[in-house]
Amino acid sequence: MSATATAPTDTDPKAAGSAGVTRPTLGRRQVHAVAGCYFVASFAALGLPPYLTEILPGLGDTTAHWAGVLYVVPTVFAGVGAPLWGRLADRFGRKRLLLRAQLGLALSFLLAGWADSLATFTFALVLQGILGGTYAASNGYLGAALEGPELSKALTLLQGAARAALVFAPLVVGALSPWLSPHRQYALLAVLPLTAAVLIAALPESRGPRRVPAGGAAGAGTETSGTSGTGASGTETARTDASGAEAATVTAEPSPASELRILYALEFAFVFSTVISYPYLIQLIEDRIPGTSPFLSGVLFALPHLCYLLTAMVVHSAFHRRPRLGMALGFTCIALGLAGHGVADDLAALTAVRLLLGAGLTLGLVCLSVLAAQCVKGRAPGRLFGVREFFSKAGAVVAGVAAAVGTSHYGPAAPVLTGCAMALVAACALALPRSRSSLRSIRTRWSR
Repeated sequence: MSATATAPTDTDPKAAGSAGVTRPTLGRRQVHAVAGCYFVASFAALGLPPYLTEILPGLGDTTAHWAGVLYVVPTVFAGVGAPLWGRLADRFGRKRLLLRAQLGLALSFLLAGWADSLATFTFALVLQGILGGTYAASNGYLGAALEGPELSKALTLLQGAARAALVFAPLVVGALSPWLSPHRQYALLAVLPLTAAVLIAALPESRGPRRVPAGGAAGAGTETSGTSGTGASGTETARTDASGAEAATVTAEPSPASELRILYALEFAFVFSTVISYPYLIQLIEDRIPGTSPFLSGVLFALPHLCYLLTAMVVHSAFHRRPRLGMALGFTCIALGLAGHGVADDLAALTAVRLLLGAGLTLGLVCLSVLAAQCVKGRAPGRLFGVREFFSKAGAVVAGVAAAVGTSHYGPAAPVLTGCAMALVAACALALPRSRSSLRSIRTRWSR
């Protein structure tokens, strides 16, 4: 794996003849390396929580009463800490903070694997949330070096790594369980983020894309370590501290703040409407199809994520120029798929609605990546992706609480119907005109 940045210098004769060309500072292999590191780091974080009901009895919680609470502990603290880590990444360097996230995960996994009490294990999960945050850190690292379709494609790949870990990690943990308990596997799987940290150390620091001046004009801008030149459409500024770390790099003319608020709202609604079906899905399947094997239940659980792995790049090619349409279609598919979960009563019907939910999941994740890539232009990427992670985690936590409350009062179908309602609200909101002038135009046409 090459750790050398692939972008040409400003004196590249081919680049000099291009007007306002933006060249990324990360090559394809380096982007794939970041996604691979995120995959291995996510393995324990996503593969072990489903086994909390087996881990907790050995720590004194004989009925695993605290499993539901501990399931969301890392999520809560990751959401709280993400904005702070994002700001620090913009100040001290995104590579450093990405390394910190991987090493923080390794430390928390080691502590969880050797914990001999419920209090110590809980503390390890709190540390996992506070010191981890590899997804936001990886987004910030990529967001500082790429932009436009290149960035949205890289973020789509990163989501693919998360989906792959979500599909395969529980299977591997289950396969290892006869030889090593899930509790002790925390310590074993700490090797994975340590390995990721070694690979990340070989990558270059994440810096803003190089802008080639129009006609190669010498006075248009020069580039030094941590500083980008000026482009035809605006300026890029970067500050370098005494240790050589790059501070926030931004470009002129960022998108309106309203677009950022829309991104955060869509992130919350999307995560809420999809995650709410996770905790009690197996119970719903057993309720609708008694006698279903654990393997078949696992396959049904994994179907939407497999759908993403197989179709994400095709969806990106189709919707990277119209992400709002893709989001509207995605929320519509999610609403229909979740509503179908409420009435499906055989294997064929459940398979169909899981695939429909998978289509919505894929559209939503891909188009959120495109919208984030559009919003990050002109903004410090660490802070933006840190705040985005906060809203994502908030959606997951609220979804978990809503699922628990709904199931206790109305049964296992309640979470999917609640998620359906949220997805419908989001789809209707996306169908509304984006501005008052658009609304006036529609009213004028209808009045004629």
